[in-house]
Amino acid sequence: MAASPPVVLTISAHDPLGGAGIAADLSTFAALGVHGTVAVTAVTAQRLGSVDRVEPTAPDLLEAQLDGIISSLPVAAVKVGLLGSVEAVRLIADRIMSGRLPAPVVDPVLVDGRGGRLGDTGIEVALRDRLFPLAAVMTPNLREVAVLTGTDVQSPADVELAAHGLASLGAGLVVATGGAVAGEFAVDVAVTADAGVHRVEAPWIDTPHVRGSGCTFAAATAAGLALGDEPLQAVARAKQFVSQRLAVSRWPGLDGVGPVAHWFDSQSTSSHPSP
Repeated sequence: MAASPPVVLTISAHDPLGGAGIAADLSTFAALGVHGTVAVTAVTAQRLGSVDRVEPTAPDLLEAQLDGIISSLPVAAVKVGLLGSVEAVRLIADRIMSGRLPAPVVDPVLVDGRGGRLGDTGIEVALRDRLFPLAAVMTPNLREVAVLTGTDVQSPADVELAAHGLASLGAGLVVATGGAVAGEFAVDVAVTADAGVHRVEAPWIDTPHVRGSGCTFAAATAAGLALGDEPLQAVARAKQFVSQRLAVSRWPGLDGVGPVAHWFDSQSTSSHPSP
């Protein structure tokens, strides 16, 4: 009898354009051979150039989603993305602390692709105090690093310094993703809880179509954890997966930043990438 696939839970928002949020997460999970489940934190209305509306899920509905999933399937890993309320942070943290959910991969979605803030300072405080200390992995991008540290991040050296600062918040592993810094390589800096530093590199892909790449990276990291990888190995595999997806992202004539590729063709692979 074949074994059941590992189950991964994404706790995030709906992106109607299909590039980010739960759409990106579920596509990534399927590509990497794990079963995706979903707790929706918010429904949004978006265009390529704007987030027009965000409607957070009512706390009691989010709670019912979480408890229904937990009681039905064995959740092996969790990815947390955009959270629409302080109450959402509390609900997730309570279930991690009680042992009902494993330590998550937290993608702290605090700003949109144009730098606009997506939450208030209350959510940021709740994330710092309640969720970041429980995270197995944190995966902030450069804009999120700037919000969380109050510093301007322009170079790989800046990324490393900022990652050290974020590691003090308590996560097991902080990965400051540096792909927005153009160069020969896209360099992410991973800092462990004991201040060990690891550089995770892949060739820098010259494409404007990066919508959802951060969500995809965090989701791939969570999939790796569910498949038995250690955190650094999961991060390395996720980096390779995102690099593969960016390399085939193509939206000729599109007036805006298109979604990172989640489709597969003869030039791409659906197998779990090697580290």
